[in-house]
Amino acid sequence: MQTIRVMRFLSPSKSRFPIHFFSSTPSSNSPHLLLSVGHVLRFSRRFMDQDVACFAEVTGDYNPVHLDSEFAKGVGGFDRGRVVHGMLVASLFPSIIASNFPGAVYVSQDLKFKLPVYVGDEVAAEVQAINIRQIKKRFIVKFTTKCFTNEFHPAVDGEAVAVLPTLNLTK
Repeated sequence: MQTIRVMRFLSPSKSRFPIHFFSSTPSSNSPHLLLSVGHVLRFSRRFMDQDVACFAEVTGDYNPVHLDSEFAKGVGGFDRGRVVHGMLVASLFPSIIASNFPGAVYVSQDLKFKLPVYVGDEVAAEVQAINIRQIKKRFIVKFTTKCFTNEFHPAVDGEAVAVLPTLNLTK
């Protein structure tokens, strides 16, 4: 038997974004988690200088709009300074899915970058299941994906598909 608990937290920074973690206490033979169409999973975090610097190092994306505040404000046209790499922000989506469904394989993601996320901004990311198909013992799930800035403005929007081998359906 599996018990699912939904816990609601505020981040240490007293965020206005509630963080919902879904945890389970699975039996020894059932590590699966529950999901149904309409179910939303959320996570929030603040991207800081070190996050942006590490991402630039790993990816080789040294665009000065991410690393040089004066360049970002002047040539880049970003009033508040340096912006977080869009793909770093979007990396929250597979993180949410994989942390809730061990063994998940992220197979596609469509993204629209609507607004910049500035270094130091808190970002709330959410994925919502919109379609679930079962193929043999695995599930293919389509999600809407959204990130909001700390002013609740939509920054990133899209859809993703993931294969979830550790899923149980709920009605």
